[in-house]
Amino acid sequence: MQIRNFQDLAIWQRSHQLTLKVYKLTKHLPEDERYGITNQVRRSSVSICANISEGCSKGTKEFIRYLNIARGSLEETKHYFILMKDLGYCSVEQYQVLFSELDQIGKMIYGLKMRLVEKSKTLKY
Repeated sequence: MQIRNFQDLAIWQRSHQLTLKVYKLTKHLPEDERYGITNQVRRSSVSICANISEGCSKGTKEFIRYLNIARGSLEETKHYFILMKDLGYCSVEQYQVLFSELDQIGKMIYGLKMRLVEKSKTLKY
């Protein structure tokens, strides 16, 4: 598997689009959440794509480690969406769409990670 540029990865493209959606949604959260949920969900969603892009520039084993970090950020982002839904900051429909997108990105992270794990088994160090 040869990856030339993180921007060519469908997983990065999809997580970047999710981050754009997060920024649009959180623009409308209450002002008193600026340093709370707004900041936190933006940071965790950005962290998904940032770790994919940074990991892409590393060796196979390091890339796997960065994908694990991206997965942690994805789970953190899920928590904030549950919280926003429960607090009434987003509609059930918005929540379902974004949560489904997070699930799909999570599956993509897992799939890429498994391909890299298989590749790392064949590498000689």
